[in-house]
Amino acid sequence: MEKHSEVFVAFDVAKKKHAVAIAEGGRTGEVRFLGDVENSPLPIERTIRRLADRYERLHVCFEAGPTGYGLYRQVRALGHDCMVVAPALIPKRSGERIKTNRRDAVTLARLHRAGELTGVWTPDAAHEAVRDLVRSREAAADDLRRKRQQLLSFMLRHSRIYSGGGHWTLAHRRWLASQKFEHAAQQIVFQEGIDTIDDALQRLRRLEKQLAVIVPEWSMAPVVEAYQAMRGASFLVAVTFAAEIGDVRRFDTPRQLMSFLGLVPAESSTGDTIRRKGLTLAGNRRARRALVEAAWTYRYPARVSETLRARLEGLPKPVRDIAWKAQVRLCARYRRLSATGKKLPVVVAAIAREMAAFLWAIGREVEPA
Repeated sequence: MEKHSEVFVAFDVAKKKHAVAIAEGGRTGEVRFLGDVENSPLPIERTIRRLADRYERLHVCFEAGPTGYGLYRQVRALGHDCMVVAPALIPKRSGERIKTNRRDAVTLARLHRAGELTGVWTPDAAHEAVRDLVRSREAAADDLRRKRQQLLSFMLRHSRIYSGGGHWTLAHRRWLASQKFEHAAQQIVFQEGIDTIDDALQRLRRLEKQLAVIVPEWSMAPVVEAYQAMRGASFLVAVTFAAEIGDVRRFDTPRQLMSFLGLVPAESSTGDTIRRKGLTLAGNRRARRALVEAAWTYRYPARVSETLRARLEGLPKPVRDIAWKAQVRLCARYRRLSATGKKLPVVVAAIAREMAAFLWAIGREVEPA
């Protein structure tokens, strides 16, 4: 059988079956739908091998989604190129009103041949495992936050308002333990809320403990340690940033990293008119949120606290120099922006944006293990 030079293969992935389409190389190459293939390694392998018998080079692509990276790793193991496509960056025609798996697969194959698709970074299996643990810890923290808010809302409905300071301190827990309700049903609701919060807190602590055990054995452990030289970059912030971003050396400039994090302003300009809007908020929201939370620490004057000094021990001098330079600059910038009357969220976003640039510089000084 005569072999053609190359073909672009697109999978419209789904839970049970993938729709498969191909676009042969060249501007006039045929574009056609092949059919559905079961979402299982053996049928997918047969499909890939059948195409490999007919074409010399296979370029496979599929959209990033809930099906994960299993298809990517399988295609790469078979020796073919594979791209995981960013769904938000797929060109779409405004006039199209019909959407089916078959049409999506054909369109994806055609766009892949035209070079109009943008790929996402794909982590290896170990990196993905650590990232899953980081995201599980974040989900546990969000769950604890919601449960605490539910209990506080319940207390507020019954005019039980704590005025002794911050919530969830030891004094606040003692105050909660002293609360009694006349009706048995309300007492049950209150106690169940307390028990649920305790269970959620224990779950969060277990996940954080596992992170502390697993991260030192991770290939990104030296980078995580170096990130903690930055003020505000605690262990959890550094791990979250490293797990979500990966190796920052894949970004040629810090501006690319800022744009990836959605920390740059959107723009709608035409002719001589320039209109800049709020932040794009594109890219990875988890890493962006970690940076924004860390940026609040720069509202205080620059100094090396005892906690930060302990984190700096053993780090290379270039990393320590970058971290101190960042602290001096960002603390001064926070004060300067605040003095001009900027709103605090705007100031913090600006600090987070520059903080990403300094983390990029640190990530280029320390290589993964």
